[in-house]
Amino acid sequence: MQRKKPARDALIGREAEVIDAKNKTLIGIQGRITDETKNTIEISTKKGNKKIIKDQITIRTKEKTFEGKNIQGRIETRIKQ
Repeated sequence: MQRKKPARDALIGREAEVIDAKNKTLIGIQGRITDETKNTIEISTKKGNKKIIKDQITIRTKEKTFEGKNIQGRIETRIKQ
């Protein structure tokens, strides 16, 4: 089985939408990514900020679709790889 490389993109500031999730209530959340930690992202929505666990979601930005397990880890480590 071939492992996918981690995404090397910075996500903070991008508009994003959750298109798939283990927790189906998260699907459809959309807004601007305002914070990113090793295991979570925070999306600013019209109803407030939502903190979401990365490995449980798939998000879509204008440019790409990201599986959460491929964007796990600290942003500075991910970009250096």
